[in-house]
Amino acid sequence: MSPTYTAEFKSQVLREVQETGNASLVARRHQVKPETVRRWVREAKRETHPDPDALSLADENERLKRLLGEKDLQIAMLQDLLKKKGIRP
Repeated sequence: MSPTYTAEFKSQVLREVQETGNASLVARRHQVKPETVRRWVREAKRETHPDPDALSLADENERLKRLLGEKDLQIAMLQDLLKKKGIRP
């Protein structure tokens, strides 16, 4: 079972990594796996600096949803027009 670390401990380790620039050294000093420390660093970066691509993807998603709604409305209008003309699609 993997050990559980407190938020204070993680913060201290992250501060040391920022000061030294060496995650492996700090991991050895605190007897933590280097992969764990690197993961904490990645997670901290994601929390403080959100991915700009993720923001643009959210905008693109909203744009596509609006476009889909417009197309659905156009299809419904065309189907009504065909029905009024007596043409079956």
